[in-house]
Order: sequence, then structure tokens, then C-alpha cells
Amino acid sequence: MKEPIQKNISIFWFRRDLRLQDNTGLNRALESGHPVLALFIFDDEILRELPADDPRVAFIYESLLEMDQQLKKWGSSLKIYKGSPLQVWREILDEYDIEAVFTNRDYEPYAISRDESVEDLLTRKDIAFKTFKDQVIFEGNEVLKDDGKPYHVFTPYKNKWLRKFSEKGFKIGEAANHEVSVGDYRAQFVQQTFEFPSMEALGLKEASIKVRPYELSIAGSYDKNRDYPAIDGTSHLGPHLRFGTVSIRKIIQALDPSHQVFLSELIWREFFMQILYHYPRVVNENFKKKYDGIVWRNNEQEFDKWCRGETGYPLVDAGMRELNATGHMHNRVRMITAGFLCKHLLIDWRWGEGYFARKLLDYELSSNNGNWQWSAGTGCDAAPYFRIFNPMEQLKKFDKEKIYVGKWVPELGTDDYPEPMVDHRMARARALETYKSGME
Repeated sequence: MKEPIQKNISIFWFRRDLRLQDNTGLNRALESGHPVLALFIFDDEILRELPADDPRVAFIYESLLEMDQQLKKWGSSLKIYKGSPLQVWREILDEYDIEAVFTNRDYEPYAISRDESVEDLLTRKDIAFKTFKDQVIFEGNEVLKDDGKPYHVFTPYKNKWLRKFSEKGFKIGEAANHEVSVGDYRAQFVQQTFEFPSMEALGLKEASIKVRPYELSIAGSYDKNRDYPAIDGTSHLGPHLRFGTVSIRKIIQALDPSHQVFLSELIWREFFMQILYHYPRVVNENFKKKYDGIVWRNNEQEFDKWCRGETGYPLVDAGMRELNATGHMHNRVRMITAGFLCKHLLIDWRWGEGYFARKLLDYELSSNNGNWQWSAGTGCDAAPYFRIFNPMEQLKKFDKEKIYVGKWVPELGTDDYPEPMVDHRMARARALETYKSGME
């Protein structure tokens, strides 16, 4: 057994909160009175499912490197591990004499189970495992109906969320809590530096797709521009909230009270998180069990055409090609591509959800699952099953000049562009019949 390097330390475990400022769990660790070792674990359980050049993992790597450079200015650094979290924690317990482990809560089923096993290990060694709310304003049980049950419908959830926000004394455009300046605690970090591993040493590769900086200046015009994919009118905030390179509190602090439509999108994020928290079965099951009898066609050749953006419907194809090339897809187009897969092709939403999960830079299990089930009609507060978008009408409405589709489908209007793979009227009638006969 190794000699402990340093006695009586606190550990802060970074996960999806990759920043030094306005980080709740890190702040509490720094206030604990013990030297703080900051660490991150590249989780083999997750990495083995991903390609070595996954752009999201590269973004995590770059964000960690940036934090490490700041900590080195303060005489400290990040300790990076790679492996199965439970096994890594056994190694850490051999290396250090630990008072407490601090971290921020994660609400996904895998994360909850991971944290329970780590907490069990630490408890057996009489080490406190202290977790904090950080990635949301309100977590699972904080916004409930008056009868104490979770909301299934967004609008009443949003109204209760806003009421609680106001009751807590929070305001849009103001900080939602007192922020500790980490710089004031710089000497509180363990004064030891570690070599930051290369990407190669971690089995990672440079990614060809990069995460863009987020842009909040669009918040004021978001309500007017958000449906038009030719306009760069979205914030690209998703990956930054997903990996916590900025806090949700900072974002709300930066908004103006008039930015209500943009704020609604942030509340949707928390709505889907509480759905996943209360109903983890939705990862693999329909939220509404009455749709369990739907017989999906699940034609693999048709699915491949959809994935490649070769359906013969320009808006669907443009969206899929944008996703494949950039890791991003405009929100309105996400709705159209998802609806097309589920309703026009009658392919199980889980197939599409899995494809988006592999490709989207802003992939967030709760939102991805919630939005796919919304599109399929199987989710909470879902579009009714008989709401079937006509992709050609959507094109006329939201990309009339064909600027967006012209960018991603340059062969449009030539003999190289395929005919629609399915007739809209036939597909609509088929979907209605399939859903009706499949409802239990």
C-alpha cells in the first residue's frame, strides 16, 4: 500500500461541471477547511461506447486542460484518472487520506447508480460523500404538483417553476445565489502539480468537429428567429450546459426579463430532467404505455436513407446532413426529421434517439429522450399522434427561399436528387391507422 501523499484532504470530483467559477460543490469543498484535490475520471464505461475522436470527449479534454492551466498558476493542478469509476476510487483511497469527497449531483440513471456504488465504498471507509445541486435551478422534487406528484405537462410545470423562482427571491438578470470567487481560495487547493496526460495516453484522438462558443446575444430575437434554420438564431448553449463549462445561474443572470421565450427553453430542459429522474424507465420505454402496441415497420434500408439525408424531402435531408457534418441541427428541423422517421417511415423512436445520441454535440439524455418521445407522440405532454408534419409545407413556411436546404442539399433540383422515398398522403394515412390499431 502506498504512503498517503497528503493527509486530511477534501476531494472535488468534476463530472459535468467543467469550470472553476460558480461551481456549487467546488465552492463547498474550498470552504471545508481542508486542502482540496481536484480530479476528473475518464470513465471507461462511457468511453468504450464512443469513437476515439468523439468531439464531445475532445471538448471535455480541452475544458479540463484549460482548468488545469489555471490551477497550475495557483500552484495546484487537476489529477486525471482513467478507468471504471469504482476501481479508480479504490486506487484513490490507497493514495490519499481523505476527509470528504464533494461533487455535484447528476440525475441520469447510470450516474445515480455509479454514485451510489462510490458512496457505498466511501461510507465503508468513514468518508463523507457530499453532493450538491448545480446543473439546474430546481431539481427532481423541488417543483411538484400540489399533491406532491411530478408534473407530466410542461405549461403548469413552467408556471410553478416561475413561481418558485420568484418566491426564492431570484430574478432574471440577477445572480441566483451568492457566488464564491475561487481565486480567493486559490491557496486552498492541494499545492502539488501533476502531469496532464496527452490525448494519446488516454486513447483519444483530435476531433474534426469542434464545439462552438455559445452566443447569448441572440436571446432578444430568439422568439422571432428560432424557427428559421437559414438564420443563425440559436445560442449553441447546449454543449456548454451539458458539460457545465458555464453555470445555469450565470446564463439566467445574463438574460433580460423580456427574454421569456429563451427562458422557456431552459425550463424545458429542467422539465425533461425531472421526467427522467422520476421515470427512469423512459430511457427504453414509451412514457405513455398505451402506445406499447404500435407495430413499427423498422425498415433498415429506409433508416439508412434517413441517416444519410437521402429521403427526397429537402428539409429532412438538410437537417440530417447538417447533423452528420457539424454535430448540430436546428431545433425546428430536429422536430421535422424526428417526426418524419416515426410517422412517415414508422421507425421506432428509439432508433432515431440512438442516432442523435451518437451525433449531437449537445446530446443530453433527458432532453433527447423527451423530444423524441414528443415527436413520436409516446411521451409526456407529447404532440398528439395525429399531428403529422408535412415536410414540404414546413419547407415553404420556414425556408421559403431554400437558403438552408440549398446549403446542405446542393444537388436539389437536379437529376442527382432522389424522388421522395414515400408519398406524404399515403404515409400519413398509414401512420394514423398504425397508431390507432396499436393503442392499448
